[in-house]
Amino acid sequence: MKLLQHTLASSISLEGIGLHTGLLVRCTLHPAPVDSGRVFVRLDQAGSPPIPARLGSLAPAHLSTLLQHPEGVQGSQVQTVEHLLAALYTLGIDNCRIEVEGPELPILDGSALPFVEAIAQAGILAQDQPVLLGVIQEPVTVWAGESFVSAIPHPVARFTYGIDFANSPIGQQWLSWMASAADFVETLAPARTFTRQQDVEPARQQGLIQGGSLENAIVCTETEWLGPLRYPDEPVRHKLIDLLGDLSLLGCRLQGHIIAYKAGHTLHHRLSQQLLESGSLLIHGV
Repeated sequence: MKLLQHTLASSISLEGIGLHTGLLVRCTLHPAPVDSGRVFVRLDQAGSPPIPARLGSLAPAHLSTLLQHPEGVQGSQVQTVEHLLAALYTLGIDNCRIEVEGPELPILDGSALPFVEAIAQAGILAQDQPVLLGVIQEPVTVWAGESFVSAIPHPVARFTYGIDFANSPIGQQWLSWMASAADFVETLAPARTFTRQQDVEPARQQGLIQGGSLENAIVCTETEWLGPLRYPDEPVRHKLIDLLGDLSLLGCRLQGHIIAYKAGHTLHHRLSQQLLESGSLLIHGV
């Protein structure tokens, strides 16, 4: 039985503040043809070419995933794409045209849930071509200091994450999750981006999180959270969202076990690159 590609059944728009720019931005998700993949288009940049949501489009960034046209076309960039990509990937939307009016996607409530709800409202449509499956054949690990991300063969898609923030309410958290669209909606999608209060001002001085607030992030002091949590381990659940969004840039469904510890976007991307370059990922139609 073939596992088919999917797209949206109709178009839908979302609007809100960009986390890092603080600008009001709008994005519209459209159905797209088979084999076109997930593609971003900057409507506010006249003549800006499409930006494929693939590893070849990655550009350096802090605290988010930034994509640019692979040929480095001036102005053709879009930032903070990871939450939407996690929702599209996990809900099985292989082909989608994402039109963006602004330099980044709206952060909304800081989670993937608004994107999940928009996709559900638009509807999901099966297409007539099989998906690509990426099967991890051999173990691969990338690391920096004590942080690492590993990929190992496994009969299903499983994702495990560990974080450790000493001297804060976050502490050490671990979560292992077996990929399931329905379970994503219930257990991961509502988890919001997080930070420590002491990290806010340094980030803003670097020009980051200009649109951040308690409306779109959870923030803790050294002793307590400044607002209620949706889950006791909400931070590590959100890290899994980021991981899923970053791995979606491989352009295939994954089969294997990904294990990350104290990692971030840079290590997520390095693992994906290493999977491709080492030949450890066998990609084929199903």
